[in-house]
This record gives sequence, C-alpha cells and structure tokens, in this order.
Amino acid sequence: MNQKALLDLAKKHGTPLFIVDHAELRKNYATFKKHFPRVQAYYAVKVNSDPAIVQTFYELGGSFDVASIQEFRTVYQFIKKLPAKARQDFIWDKVIYANPIKPIETLHELDPYRPLVTYDNVEEVKKIAKHAPHAGLCLRLQVPNTGSMVELSSKFGALPGEAVDLIECGHDHGLVVEGLSFHVGSQCTNPENYVQSLHLCAGIFNEAKLRGFDLKLLDIGGGFPAAYDSSVPKFATLAKKINHEIDRLFPKSIEILAEPGRFLVASAGTAVSKIIGKANRNGKQSYYIDDGVYHTFSGVIFDHCTYHLQSFKRGTPQICAVFGPTCDALDTISLAEQLPDLEIGEYLYSENIGAYSAASSTHFNGFPPAKVVHVNR
Repeated sequence: MNQKALLDLAKKHGTPLFIVDHAELRKNYATFKKHFPRVQAYYAVKVNSDPAIVQTFYELGGSFDVASIQEFRTVYQFIKKLPAKARQDFIWDKVIYANPIKPIETLHELDPYRPLVTYDNVEEVKKIAKHAPHAGLCLRLQVPNTGSMVELSSKFGALPGEAVDLIECGHDHGLVVEGLSFHVGSQCTNPENYVQSLHLCAGIFNEAKLRGFDLKLLDIGGGFPAAYDSSVPKFATLAKKINHEIDRLFPKSIEILAEPGRFLVASAGTAVSKIIGKANRNGKQSYYIDDGVYHTFSGVIFDHCTYHLQSFKRGTPQICAVFGPTCDALDTISLAEQLPDLEIGEYLYSENIGAYSAASSTHFNGFPPAKVVHVNR
C-alpha cells in the first residue's frame, strides 16, 4: 500500500493500527500455486488466525493446517452449513490437524469428523486409538532445520530410523497411516533442508512398502520464506529445486501437501503507529510509539524477526532507538533504526509484518492490541 493510503487509514481509525491487504493475500496464494502446481496448499492458520484471512483463502479454494481445536473451529465456521457429505469431504480433503501432540478433549471433539492428524510417538498412537479411532494418521519426521529462523526439530518429529516401526504401531492399534510429514523450520532460507528431508522420506516410503505399508501422501510442511530482505532466496528458485526432487523421488500417485503460512501473509500486513514520546538517551535519539513487542511487534521476541520502521516524513536519517509503550525494558523494537528527526504525534509504519505479529499480541500492562483493518476484501 502507498504511504497516503496508510496515513489516511491511521487518521481515520487511530493507532496502533494493523492493516491486512487481501489483494496481497490473493497474489501470494496465486504465486504459491503457480510455482507448486503439484502441491496442495494448506494455509497454516496459526500464522494469523483472523477469520477474515481464513475466509479469503477458503474462497480461493484453499486447504488448512490447524494446530488447535480453536483453529479447527475457525475453519469449521465456513463449512458448517454445507450438506453433511460435502462438509465431511472438505474436512478429510482440506484440513490437517498438524500438531503432533493433542489433548484428549480435542481428540474427542475431532473424532466424529474423521480428521487427518499428525503424530510422532507411541504414546500419541495409543491416545488417538482410544479417543479418536476414526482419525487418519500422518507420521511427522525429525528433519534438518539448519539455517531456519525458527527451528522446530527439537520439539517435534520421530527419528527416521524409527519411522516404519511407528507406522506399524499405528496399524497394530487399528489406525491407518496415510503418509509422512516434516517441517524444515520457519523462514527456511536453506533449500538443502527440503532436499535432505525429501530424500529421507523417499527412503522411508520404500522401506514401508517392503514391510507391507502403502503410503499415499507426503506433507512437506511450511518454512517457505517471506522476502523480508535481499538475502532471502528467490521463491521461484526455491520452488524449482523442491519440485525437481519431488518429481524425481515420488510418483504422481503420491499426494503432496504443504503448509505455507508466513509466505502467504507476511507481506499482506502493515503496522502504523504514532510517536507518543521522544528523548535523547546516551547521545541517541529515542522514540516511544504506541505499539510494541507485546503487541504487533511480538515477532521481535517470539519469531526472531526484525521489522524496520519507516517515516512518512523525509529528512536526514540518523540512528535511533524505538521503544514500545509499556513500562518493561524488554519492550524494545530496535536500537539501530534509521529515521529522520520526528516530533511527538507523527506516524511510523512497518511493512511485511503480517505473519505471527498480531497472532501473539497481548493486553500486557493494560495496552490493548492494535486495531485490525481489512482492505481490498
């Protein structure tokens, strides 16, 4: 969005403001589908679970990766009025519950829908068999996360060497293991993570077949990077490399899934904030704004992400510090931002902040989250 449109929205709605551009959501989804024609895209709802965002992807024919019962309910709102068979077909074909560890209460609620769920250990198999026996299973593997901004392999994933035994365990408990899944880590800029993971999965597919288990699908997870800066590999280049390995290693009969999240929504979000205070501290100009790391800039803490702030006003830039509104010193957005001399009441904005940011915003210190405004719906 251009500066004038952002400024007009800030003056109309007040700040802090979180703007979601649905034209950008549609563009990103089309880009993903163009470069991955064989892959069914399951939007990772956790990245931003705003129902309006979910609705846009639903209207595009998208599928969904949910990781909690509330995320499942958010998706379910768009299909609850469908005829029973169409509703069930949607859940089976277009929803994966991709959290390997699930509360018993969640399994009870999911079971009537015959969901596809992930798992990575024997205890989870026992739990699913008892509390959601109609579920289909997808075994999550531990794979390399080298070079990813947020690694996930330390928390989830079965070792490749125990994979077929875990597939057999599911079978022995009366469950059907449909396939394998993996996740190379969030904001993955190392394509070799995908290459190595695909090779591991191909070996497990072959071993499973030799032991009598015919796997039907492969979920290559998320990690597709947003273009935060010039160091991020071109998406088309990454896709070409992944597609080559998929086509080389897996026959067309194998269904390929993916869980893009950050790539789909990061560039669709823009934060606009207002300067509420300024001071010169240790020779550095410091600005205090009405948004911070407990709110839209939460990705600074939880997502290891850097969001650059820009001014609507031109001027000679200087290295500044930018702090959020709370009384916690942790509420530091940047200690080295390039900004001109600004006054209290002027505005700043930050682009490419659609992923995880508002999703982990809080009411800490009594400051409410930014108001959300949707444009180009």
